Amino acid sequence: MGVSAWFRSALPGFRWHGVEERPYKEEGSAPFKDISRQVLFEDPALNCQLRYFEMKPGGYSTLERHEHVHGVVILRGHGECMVGGEVRQVKPHDLVHIPPMTWHQFRAAPGEAMGFLCMVNMARDKGQLPDAAQLKALRSDPRVAAFLSGKRSQG
Repeated sequence: MGVSAWFRSALPGFRWHGVEERPYKEEGSAPFKDISRQVLFEDPALNCQLRYFEMKPGGYSTLERHEHVHGVVILRGHGECMVGGEVRQVKPHDLVHIPPMTWHQFRAAPGEAMGFLCMVNMARDKGQLPDAAQLKALRSDPRVAAFLSGKRSQG
């Protein structure tokens, strides 16, 4: 059976045939820990890209915001997600909508990897990091402060 542009077989470990595992971002460009990405699908006719991100236990994405929308589905593992000032525990099959210009971050639980699908526009802006005043405002909420410090919330 030959390779097809229409089908990509799943491989062990949440990998797909013909899909390169890439660094999440350039090292030193923004704070993050133990996360990688794979571009699973993109089509100019839809102007979208479907990506898979995987964090090792205790890993996290960058705290940032963008001008574009994200649609996220948790595929495996457990962790927490902050969107705006709201922190929620997330698990497989949960859906997360991230509106434009909304601070967001994902954190994997300490004991297991967490992976999620993310749908975004193909042409998108670079993530904006919070400045000191924005970070202070976010941390004024004790639950957000605990999340950003890596301390697990209680529900």
